[in-house]
Amino acid sequence: MSIEVLSKTAVGGSSGGSLLRLRHESTSTSTPMTFALFLPSSHALAPNLPALFWLSGLTCDDTNFSTKASAAFGAAEREGIALVIPDTSPRGDDVANDDNYDLGQGAGFYVNATQEPWAKHYQMYAYVTEELPALVEKEYGIAADVKSVCGHSMGGHGALTLAFRDPKAWASVSAFAPICNPTACPWGTKAFTSYLGSVDAGSDHDATLLLKSKGPFAEYDDILIDQGLADNFLEGQLLPEKLEAAAAEVGQKVTIRRHENYDHSYYFISTFIEDHVAFHAKRLRTAQGNKRKAEAEAISTDAFADTAGMPIQCKAMVARAPKQPLTCETITVDPPKAGEVRVKVIANALCHTDIYTLDGYDPEGLFPCILGHEAGCIVESCGEGVTSVAPGDHVIPCYTPQCCEASCIFCQSPKTNLCPAIRSTQGQGVMPDGTKRFHDKDGNDIYHFMGCSTMSEYTVLAEISCAKIDKAAPLEKACLFGCGVSTGLGAVFNTCKIEADASVAVFGLGAVGLAVIQGAKMAGASKIIGVDINPAKFEMAIKLGATDCVDSSKLDKPVQQHIAGVLTKWGVDYSFDCTGLTEVMRAALECAHRGWGTSCIIGVAASGHEISTRPFQLVTGRTWKGTAFGGYKSRTDVPKLVQRMMSGDLPIDHFITHVFDGVEKTNDAIDALHSGKCLRAVTKY
Repeated sequence: MSIEVLSKTAVGGSSGGSLLRLRHESTSTSTPMTFALFLPSSHALAPNLPALFWLSGLTCDDTNFSTKASAAFGAAEREGIALVIPDTSPRGDDVANDDNYDLGQGAGFYVNATQEPWAKHYQMYAYVTEELPALVEKEYGIAADVKSVCGHSMGGHGALTLAFRDPKAWASVSAFAPICNPTACPWGTKAFTSYLGSVDAGSDHDATLLLKSKGPFAEYDDILIDQGLADNFLEGQLLPEKLEAAAAEVGQKVTIRRHENYDHSYYFISTFIEDHVAFHAKRLRTAQGNKRKAEAEAISTDAFADTAGMPIQCKAMVARAPKQPLTCETITVDPPKAGEVRVKVIANALCHTDIYTLDGYDPEGLFPCILGHEAGCIVESCGEGVTSVAPGDHVIPCYTPQCCEASCIFCQSPKTNLCPAIRSTQGQGVMPDGTKRFHDKDGNDIYHFMGCSTMSEYTVLAEISCAKIDKAAPLEKACLFGCGVSTGLGAVFNTCKIEADASVAVFGLGAVGLAVIQGAKMAGASKIIGVDINPAKFEMAIKLGATDCVDSSKLDKPVQQHIAGVLTKWGVDYSFDCTGLTEVMRAALECAHRGWGTSCIIGVAASGHEISTRPFQLVTGRTWKGTAFGGYKSRTDVPKLVQRMMSGDLPIDHFITHVFDGVEKTNDAIDALHSGKCLRAVTKY
């Protein structure tokens, strides 16, 4: 089925989404149908998005919502959901119509007409519930089975009746000023008599009657309705009190918010539409998570039975030497030994630390090795004595392990996350027993990297490096918590413990720096200064919470003097270096507030480099500290971060700027990272 793109509009700048107006030949209505589709920026990187369907009211088409309720697009961008906005009826010169506004074109009432002259084209129920969801899934990857519905007036009637007739098809439902009991109002009786032959025939499309006969609906923990009290149609047409009484009768939770001085207009909708998007996004995430978890549970552990205890041959990207492209090779991965876990890598995010080692700057860099340490994996098999994970579990490999032993003063202390249990062997590129699990086609050993080595379709980890996460979490997103995003957030919340109204400066606006900005905003910082020599990064920094952005290469004075002197009087309460450059570390310290400023080093400097400053900078009250993995205890805290992502409290989609398919595409991911336009490139295996 071909789709004609009538228009495409960027919404929210270069880092926002796209609003498309589309036309296609409908098999349901036997006419061309026009609809609008909003795709958030995350769609290009992670298709199969959940969607909210918006159903408009009498006389409207898709443009009314697009032009008058545009706040919905910003909300949908933040939530990472698509919006699907169909027309309210078929249209055309040969399509039946009526001289009155409440019948015919623009007034399809979301039913399948059975009466002439309407039956040939007015099949809006089939169009909205079957054809359109299948179309946007096929053409744009929108999840047809994870969707919600909302609407206004006649569209509110449509939303409620669609949801009540087939509650398993819709994750949630809400409405603005809906026609709640159409068999008892003039609009409804006219429509049902004309389209269906009688008012009684409309009973299956009456929300109040459906609720009485089929409710309560266990699928809906709440139904959100907003109603203006200055609405001219409130009495006689909308009848929300009828739906409210039916809900009370059957025990269905319905939240009807009544608003003084609001009428039936789109101004009313635009005022509260963001609440509705958030209402649906929360429930769509839950529905999508439940679907993903069910799919994961359906994968029997028997699927791994044939490989457990046996060597596995797979593809891996091998770093043969510094400053050389990775080579795609078939390697052998040994079974896990005692205390070890072999995992199937599902997705790997490229981190600057991988490139830092590949470029020869890492003093612990060993070659040949398999890089990679930000990944989402499924446990394939476990070695002797492993108890915390089992085959089929989903895990995030963590380069900072957590042994949790009572004898480990580091794990038992709330002051640090630096468990040293396997630090010495990890730095030597071997497993805790001093041996390797990777071999090339000639049988030669290949070094491990950071205890992870996730640029391989399979890898072996220490059990104490595996953070077990909810199977409902998308591994292609959760992998980001294996390093950079966790590090930036933790520097804010754990290492520095930024308080509300603090002032902050962040040097380096890559993924880690942007995570610091996001965390500082969440912590309530009042002034957040982003510093970078690439102004292209400023738009995202501002979107995440930066109040000021500085291109330090354009200043006529040291950047620390600009921050402590021009942008502030005495400096910032907290500063963060996310560059790994020692001269920037010094600048970050020296822009910290006299008397109490704290500067945190996150970036890893090249081998042999040392930091320096005048001792007077510390004598006058500044504190210089550093952080590794943001102070998070990996096995305890990473699952919590993942849960916050799934609940919508911690959005991370904006970090994923590039997606590649197949481990062999890892060099393309490296090229993307070098381009300066990439935050995180995720490669799905």
